Amino acid sequence: MLRIIDVRGRRLDDYTAVLPRGSFDVERALTAVEPLCRAVRDEGREALLRFAEQFDHVVPEHLRVPDEALRAALDGLDPRLRAAIGESIRRRRLVAETIETEEAYRSVEVAPGAVVGNRMVPVGRVGLYVPGGLAPLASTVLMNVVPAQVAGVGKVAVATPPQAEYGGLPHPTILAVCALLGVDEVYAVGGAQAIAMFAYGVPELCRRVDMVTGPGNIYVVAAKRHLRGLIGIDAEAGPTEILVLADGTADPRCVAADLISQAEHDPMAGAVLVTDSPDLLGGVETELAAQVEQLDTAERLRVSLTGEQSGVVLVDDMEQGLAVTDDYAPEHLEVQTADAAGLAARVRNAGAVFVGGSVPVPLGDYSAGSTHVLPTGGAARYSSGLTARSFMRSVHVVDYTSQALADLGETVQRFAHAENLPGHANAIAVRTGEQVPS
Repeated sequence: MLRIIDVRGRRLDDYTAVLPRGSFDVERALTAVEPLCRAVRDEGREALLRFAEQFDHVVPEHLRVPDEALRAALDGLDPRLRAAIGESIRRRRLVAETIETEEAYRSVEVAPGAVVGNRMVPVGRVGLYVPGGLAPLASTVLMNVVPAQVAGVGKVAVATPPQAEYGGLPHPTILAVCALLGVDEVYAVGGAQAIAMFAYGVPELCRRVDMVTGPGNIYVVAAKRHLRGLIGIDAEAGPTEILVLADGTADPRCVAADLISQAEHDPMAGAVLVTDSPDLLGGVETELAAQVEQLDTAERLRVSLTGEQSGVVLVDDMEQGLAVTDDYAPEHLEVQTADAAGLAARVRNAGAVFVGGSVPVPLGDYSAGSTHVLPTGGAARYSSGLTARSFMRSVHVVDYTSQALADLGETVQRFAHAENLPGHANAIAVRTGEQVPS
C-alpha cells in the first residue's frame, strides 16, 4: 500500500528532495479567499449568512451561538465523555501551568544604573477556529483555549461551522467543550469567512481580535496568510503528518495502527515509515491491509496511504534514519526502536516526539497533556507547537539613570552619526549637554 523509497547506500547531505511530501498550494487558494475576505469586511453579517448557505448548506438562525445552546450541549453530553474531556483538560492545563509559562518580569543591569527588563504580556483577544468538516475536532477547542487561559488572554472567541444536521448550530460536542472551559462567545461561522470576521470585526456581532489560532483547510490557511499583519496567527498549518522511526524490534501491528491513526484525518494526510528492517516493512504492509479494511474510514485511508505524501523510506541503519527524520521534520514523530529514549533525545526537528511503543500519537491528540497544535510541512525545522508562550508577547522595559545615559552618550552618538541619523544623536546630546561631532 505504501510506496517504497530506498536510500540504502546513499549518504546525502539533505534527504528532503527524495522524501514523500504532498503539495499544499496556499498561494493558489488566495485568489478565491481574497474577494471573500473583502465581502466580510464590507458587508459583515450579510456576507457571513450568504457564505454559510453557499459553503455549509445551512443558514444559522443565530451567527453567535446563544448561551442556552451551550448549556444544552453540555447537559446533553454523555457523562463518560464529559469525564474523558475533563481529564484531558486537567492534564493539558497542568502541563501549561507547570512548564510553558515564564516569569512575569526579569531584568538585568547592563551597567551601573542601566537596567533592561523583560515583561511578558498576554494577547488581549484571541479568535479560535475549530474545523467541523470530516471530523468535528472538539479536542482542538481545549488544545487552544487551555494555554490561552493559562497565559492570561483576556477573551477567547470560537468560530466553527454551522451544521445542517443540528439546525444551523455547530456540533454539540464542540459546544459542550466550550461550555466546560467557560467560553461563552461562540460563532456558527466556518471557513475563510470566519477568519475574516475575526480580523475585521462585524458591527453588533463580533469585535475584532488580535490573534487567530486553530487549524483548517487550505482556504482557512490562505485567509490567515492574507490577513496576517492585520492579525497575528499561530501558523499556516497544512495536512497532518506522522513519521514512525522504527527498527526490527518494533511491533508491526502498532506501527501500522499508528500510521493509520493520522492518515484517517484527511486524504492529504501524510504517513511515513523510516526503517532499516525489511522484515518490519513486510509485517507493516500486511497489517495495513488488514486493519484498513476493518475501519469506517477505509476509503479515505486508501487515498492517504497511497498518495505522494506517504511512503516507506528504507535506510541502512538508525543513524541514517535519524538524518532522514531530521530532514523531514515531522509534525508527529514516533520512535519505536531498541533504544527509543536515547535516539529520541538526539532528534532536532519534530513538532512532538513520542518515545517507545507505548506512546502512540493519538495519546497526544487527546489526553497526554502535551499540545497537539504542531508545525507541519517541515516547519518543525524553525517553529514550535502552540503553547502558553504562543499567547504572550515580550515587552522590553528600559530604565536608565541620567548618569547611566551620560556614561553611554558618546557611544550612542557616534553610532548614530555612522548611520547618517543626526537627529538620533541630538536626542542624546540635549540630555547630556555633550554634542559629539559627526
